[in-house]
Amino acid sequence: MSAPHRRPAPAPSLYAYARSLRDATPGSPPPRGGLPLPDTARPAYGEGARPPYKKAREIVTGLLHVGLAEPDADRAAAETERALVATRVREQLVLPTAAALVPADPPAARALARRLVRAGTTVHGVAAGLGLLTRLGTPEDVPYLRTLGWLEDVHRYAVDALDPLDRPAAALLWLTHQAGNASRPLVEALTARDSAAVRERLLGLAGDDRSMGPDEARRVAEAAGLADLLDRSPDDTALLGQALRLLARTVTQGDHGAEILDHADGPALYGTVAARARLLPPDPGHQARLVTLAQELHSGAAHLLDWPPGRRETVLAHLLDAVRPPAEAGRRADWIRRTAGHLRALGPAPGPALAPEPAPASAPRLRIEVAVADPAGPTAVETRILVDGRPILPLAFPQGRGDTPERLIDSGALRAGDEPRPVRLGVTSCAEACCGALYATVRREGPHVVWDGWRRPGRPPELPAYRFDADAYDAEIARAEHDHAWTWPARHTARLITAGLRDRPGILTRWGLRQGWISTYFRDPDTTVVTFTGPPPDGAGEPRQFLWHLPDDGSPPGERAADALRRMSETDPRTLAARP
Repeated sequence: MSAPHRRPAPAPSLYAYARSLRDATPGSPPPRGGLPLPDTARPAYGEGARPPYKKAREIVTGLLHVGLAEPDADRAAAETERALVATRVREQLVLPTAAALVPADPPAARALARRLVRAGTTVHGVAAGLGLLTRLGTPEDVPYLRTLGWLEDVHRYAVDALDPLDRPAAALLWLTHQAGNASRPLVEALTARDSAAVRERLLGLAGDDRSMGPDEARRVAEAAGLADLLDRSPDDTALLGQALRLLARTVTQGDHGAEILDHADGPALYGTVAARARLLPPDPGHQARLVTLAQELHSGAAHLLDWPPGRRETVLAHLLDAVRPPAEAGRRADWIRRTAGHLRALGPAPGPALAPEPAPASAPRLRIEVAVADPAGPTAVETRILVDGRPILPLAFPQGRGDTPERLIDSGALRAGDEPRPVRLGVTSCAEACCGALYATVRREGPHVVWDGWRRPGRPPELPAYRFDADAYDAEIARAEHDHAWTWPARHTARLITAGLRDRPGILTRWGLRQGWISTYFRDPDTTVVTFTGPPPDGAGEPRQFLWHLPDDGSPPGERAADALRRMSETDPRTLAARP
């Protein structure tokens, strides 16, 4: 007699599966990267191509609309999940597509999302629910999202859904899976809710400012509730120093954008650190970080935080008041003195609202500044454009940084002519071909210079057309082109050599050479590098790039530049490039 037929047990929901794993180890975080998914969480696709990106987004959107039209949430969730899996759409596209949906009936969409999140058995189904909850979630959903965060891959989607609902929980989940090993003890202390251990683990983090990225620094501050910790410990200077270190890392431009703009407690933490900054020991590290915070508050992304009227100016004044002139010599000390002095001389710029406003009756004011980062790390130099005191790049293109002054200012790119031309104002840290750049079209129109025709990747807020008074615009461009106050000797030498070759192009063309970039190395700012392209000295072979290194010997930049130009005019520069 044959055995009775048994129907296969239904696959458990991913939420039930994650809850059982979580309950097996109470009080402990999941391993970094999450626990493995059950075999049923992903379909076996077999052979065949998947839909391309645009078509896949259309398919997912259509299926979600069909699900929303079904009045029975259980039936709608089951059918939607089954249909999503059958489409062969990549799971990574499901959440952002669902998150972009604006449902006509939010309560019905929320009900569908919750059934997908709580009963979904596949990553596709759960990701669709999590995507809908990024817009429609409420505090009721937080426990489910945190539990799903135990699973590999799913935790990324859970963080997106948690961010607008419970920022500390989202930050802790992010740290659990994305942060380096150094943050693991903090994750364990936060999971165990051991406040004494949290402080101890915080103080053990980021001894080297560059060992932690801006994204991790932000998430650490959010997960630990650093602003609240400081409020409860007004005399804890060790914790204050760590808060300064973490905030200075957060305002530093990262590979994925300006993290400070996403910091839930950014203004509160900024204000507390600034108000107590004079309690910190006056060591160079603290002083440099205070200057970094002040510079970013003046012309960087921190300017665009949601500051109450007058608050940003007060915080900036507190920061600069706490900066004390360094007693020691050196490039970092020079940078502290120079940058703090520059910011004090400018005074706090006015802070209009974040969203672009209609153009005022009078022409907007243009200001061009060059921001140099703390020399303790790789020297980053960027051009910042301020319109009526507000930096436009972090609003228009927060994932990028301003172009170098050599490319944007010294080249004359910002000069306005009668013919409209695109000007690149900022670019991502990877490359323009990878993640894009910000362009504006610049043209002269009667008594005005107009910036419009904005071009950038993604779909950020629209920017207005700026109409500057032409005379004031030309004066500001001329001032910026002749401003050497931000430079250091090797970089100043490079700018003077570039200007000399621009005025006397025959210096290189007589040797059959073409000028390349002239600046300083990212990690060796005290060496001027002159590059040019041409055939080898014997004329045989393909053209190649030559690099002539000029280490700073202490002589004035003007003398060094004049000597370099003289030598290139008298001697084949290719022979100079072979020398140290």
